[in-house]
Amino acid sequence: MKKKLTFLGIETSCDETAASVVQENPDGTAKVLSNVISSQIKEHEKFGGVVPEIAARSHAENIDFIVGKALNDGKKDLKDIDGIAATAGPGLIVCLNVGYNLAKSLAAFSKKPFLSINHLEGHALSPGIENKISFPYLVLLVSGGHSQYLIAKDVNDYKQIGTTIDDAVGEAFDKTAKILGLAYPGGPEIERIAKLGDKYTYDLPEPIINRAGCNLSLAGLKTAVLRKSKEISSSKEKYNLAASFQETINKILLKKTRVAMKEFREETQNISQRPFVIVGGVAANNSIRKNLKDLSKKTNFKPVFPSKEFCGDNAAMIAWAGIQRYNKKLFSKIPDNVKSRWPLDLDAPFLKGPGLKL
Repeated sequence: MKKKLTFLGIETSCDETAASVVQENPDGTAKVLSNVISSQIKEHEKFGGVVPEIAARSHAENIDFIVGKALNDGKKDLKDIDGIAATAGPGLIVCLNVGYNLAKSLAAFSKKPFLSINHLEGHALSPGIENKISFPYLVLLVSGGHSQYLIAKDVNDYKQIGTTIDDAVGEAFDKTAKILGLAYPGGPEIERIAKLGDKYTYDLPEPIINRAGCNLSLAGLKTAVLRKSKEISSSKEKYNLAASFQETINKILLKKTRVAMKEFREETQNISQRPFVIVGGVAANNSIRKNLKDLSKKTNFKPVFPSKEFCGDNAAMIAWAGIQRYNKKLFSKIPDNVKSRWPLDLDAPFLKGPGLKL
């Protein structure tokens, strides 16, 4: 009988200090024995965004306690762990180094296998913690720093078919919240007040909606919100603008997802099951969840979301990615380095910057 692997995962790519102990189940899913996340919202909210130096200092202060608590909550000692996985990128270098260096030290001390994990792969594989999913599947990854459509062919094998050419979806939510004077992080605040507004009040732009395949552009939408915000004079108008912004994001995602689904069908003509995995922090937004579920039903795709605790940055997805890579014998080379930019598809063009033609 195959041994059930148990991994310790560590995540410090941005402003969450996280550690988790995850054990694989015989059916190919996982049992999360612990999932500890220390948020830094209080430290960064007065700045309206993450300050890398403050985030790194907080990671350094908390990481030993968080890892110890994850092991304790999971009722495991380091000797019980089969491997250690840590986020190596993409992310803030000063933050990544804190968790990554501790993980390497623990692996060396305990003589356990060490695996460097791409944060984006952690997201892309995260629904498999709770759901039995077969490759290939379509992925929409929407977070504060990344927005991509991917075809996941296997662990370590991804084809990018769309990305943002400027702002990520989560970034657009956070910047719009800041424009409207809302608290950080902005995504949940926009969703909260959008419920109080009329989503049909403002006709906001949908940049490159009818071109560029399933690539996204959101900077123009954010600029339009900034202009409209200077005209509002009441809370009701603010709620209406937030609701209209969220509705426009939904319209953009629905149209671009249809294009991505068409590309996925053409790429994988011989499969009957078509899983559509939606991951990242923005996947916790209830209106986006509902609209993408409705679209999936109409297009014969099976929508798969991780639980909300696994949507944002967390270490359970890092431990799970470590288990998946270990089973494929995709071991890390030590020494290795953290990376601020680390695309899942190394052959995909980099679609950001001035002079970009689409």
